[in-house]
Amino acid sequence: MTTLYVAMEDALLAVREHAGGWITEEHLQDMPLQCAAADPDHPERIYVGTEDQGLWRSADDGRTWTPVGRDIASSNITAVAVGQGQPGRLGIVYAGTEPSALFRSADGGETWEELRALATLPSASTWSFPPRPETHHVRWVAVDPHDARSIYAAIEAGALVRSQDGGDTWTDRTPEGPYDTHTLALHPHARGRLYSAAGDGYFESRDEGRTWQSPESGLRHGYLFGVAADPADPETVVVSAASGPGRAYSAPSAATYVYAKKGGGAWAQVRDGLPEPKGTTISVFATLRDQAHTIYAANNRGIFRSRDAGMHWELLDVPWPGRFLEHSVQGLVLQQI
Repeated sequence: MTTLYVAMEDALLAVREHAGGWITEEHLQDMPLQCAAADPDHPERIYVGTEDQGLWRSADDGRTWTPVGRDIASSNITAVAVGQGQPGRLGIVYAGTEPSALFRSADGGETWEELRALATLPSASTWSFPPRPETHHVRWVAVDPHDARSIYAAIEAGALVRSQDGGDTWTDRTPEGPYDTHTLALHPHARGRLYSAAGDGYFESRDEGRTWQSPESGLRHGYLFGVAADPADPETVVVSAASGPGRAYSAPSAATYVYAKKGGGAWAQVRDGLPEPKGTTISVFATLRDQAHTIYAANNRGIFRSRDAGMHWELLDVPWPGRFLEHSVQGLVLQQI
């Protein structure tokens, strides 16, 4: 059974496959959500980060929720990720905050330790979030599906950095790498392949982020937010884009686009089955490692699915509260339960 968790601005929408259709439940209502993640080996365990209300955990497929993370210094949780654990054990949980700090839990969120080496990187003195230049935050955390001790942290704005020892030590950003990553995707079957959707464009790496390329031919909008690769083909990629932040997140002024590319070809805008760009807030994507060519997308207009790696889309028949038409999606988690 496929289950999606859609983090909206004021609630988590759980969308469950049922009897050939979809049923929904709202959780964490009236809470300012910012991110969501699930344990890859224990799909019933979901984590959601909020603005100034801390980190929340469900251990029963999202039906009940408990606040966790009293050891996390900030209640502003801006990123969360879970790596694969040892057999029979929970995955390691990583939580990023504003101001930029990263915390790690080895017991499912009960206790946490700060990964202090992140703040000692040479680039740290230059990190700054343009809307609030006096601060910055961890925008994204990703754990390598091939090596759970290899993790990546994206600072908004200033760096995409990597650790090869679970966060104890870090390698700073590379000069040709992304500066303002919003979403980082790692391919589940092609080790070393990374895809960055960033405020400064599109970047991809074939060597775990040591070097980067920026193939942008055909990409007419350079402010990127969402990215996903076909689980069956690391050369097929989909991104969401806008002309700038003012066109990305607020429905009245939004004008957003979806692009796809195959192999070494140019990017092409995808329209089939998607809502018109005007009034559509920027899309977030999710995939399952064993569902070839299948990509899910969520934006303020609803939840969409492509079965041909992003070339064509269908709107899922999911009950969609009217207030969500004014929202920007904060996170999308896809689980097979």
